[in-house]
Amino acid sequence: MPPGVRRSQAEKVIPKDTIMSNVKPIPDGVSVVMPMLVCRDASAAIDFCKATFGAVEVVRRPGPDGTVAHAALTISGAMILIEAEWPTLSSRAPQADGTSPVVIYVYVEDVDKVIERAVVAGAKILIPLKNQFWGDRTARIIDPSGHVWTISTRIEETSSTERQQRWSSILKG
Repeated sequence: MPPGVRRSQAEKVIPKDTIMSNVKPIPDGVSVVMPMLVCRDASAAIDFCKATFGAVEVVRRPGPDGTVAHAALTISGAMILIEAEWPTLSSRAPQADGTSPVVIYVYVEDVDKVIERAVVAGAKILIPLKNQFWGDRTARIIDPSGHVWTISTRIEETSSTERQQRWSSILKG
């Protein structure tokens, strides 16, 4: 344990030699990479994801005060985790100014409709909808929790040569 970090009562330490060999190291039904979004109001973040992306709630766990401490959601089969801030952990929710160093990129069937739902659910548009040189139509939003999302729909298949030519043209102005 690092200095100054207390082990929670819920945490168990299992010696490596006691782990059974028939246990799958990656559980069935989970994404290999899962963003964990730390939020001041985890319940509101869950509601936003459901309203905007049609997210499906897989798990919800309450904290000691009864508010949501942890949830797992799926968005079109990809899993994300929603976590409440905890005083014993250093991770904190992002500022609500769009300066998050992390941007979650999500493909959806109809970006225009999803952006519309996101705004109704409280998101602010950081970069308006635009057709991009690589063949996606995208917009960037900040959700009410301060998380930044780029939402995209593929509208055109492009070759690497086409993308390079278009990018070169953009750089030339």
